[in-house]
Amino acid sequence: MKIFIAGGTGFIGERLVECLVQNGHSIVLLSRDAPKAQSTRKTGVEVLSWSDRQWPEVLASTQAVINLAGAGVADGRWTPDRKKNILESRLNATRVLVSAMAGLKDGPKVLVNASAAGYYGPKGDEEIGEEAPAGSDFLADVCSRWEEQAFKAREFGIRVAIVRIGVVLGPGGGALARMLLPFRLGLGGRLGSGRQWFSWIHRDDAAGLIQEALQNPVLDGPINAAAPGVVTNAEFTQTLARVLRRPAVFPVPAFALKLMLGEMSGMLLTGQKLLPRAAQKAGYKFLFPELEGALRDVLKK
Repeated sequence: MKIFIAGGTGFIGERLVECLVQNGHSIVLLSRDAPKAQSTRKTGVEVLSWSDRQWPEVLASTQAVINLAGAGVADGRWTPDRKKNILESRLNATRVLVSAMAGLKDGPKVLVNASAAGYYGPKGDEEIGEEAPAGSDFLADVCSRWEEQAFKAREFGIRVAIVRIGVVLGPGGGALARMLLPFRLGLGGRLGSGRQWFSWIHRDDAAGLIQEALQNPVLDGPINAAAPGVVTNAEFTQTLARVLRRPAVFPVPAFALKLMLGEMSGMLLTGQKLLPRAAQKAGYKFLFPELEGALRDVLKK
């Protein structure tokens, strides 16, 4: 296929583009920093800028759209301006993409739109399938409104798959990169009580599920992008320490996280026990269904 991707230069997007090109697809990458994106692109990828007036015309020649665009949620403390940027960067990009698709006679037949596990809000020990309702905190509101914009593409006969992504584990970036130094120094430990659920996914499976959603018409609507081997934060901590062969005896109290991170600490102290029911029902086979195997692959241990 010829696939149009917005936000393809981030941690998931870079790996996804690599996989799609390896599988014979051609890519049109829409980026806010086109020169930088172009400098890192390989054969089979065309790069356009959001400010380039011709991109809607190019969109008409593609068969699918993937939207990963949005400011990083964990890139800084959630000040009022930061929260506004997190929300508006997602809504504006999605609104513009869907509006561009609305005016096409031919063109994309499927939109795969990112979302996050944060859609569900804190749910304690409840097992969460895709049918679970949205939460009521900041991230849940962002995800709900983001998804609402994406689902408007259904009005034009476009299949919409929403990929609600858990914590992505991969080499060289993401959440794991921030954790490694203290763990390697033997200073790692659980966060808060450690009883909160930690829904994770290997980056290759995140890319794999997005590719599955492109091609499998069964995947219509929300998809939990989390490995079936969900663990608690304490179990994650113990497993990472075991893989690194380091102790993990320095827990971070909840109050300390709240002082350091403010409202953003809620992401780490309250979790969701996501179950990938839609993916498994559609026949997707996880490359890394269990945490220890995923961590050993990422860290090459």
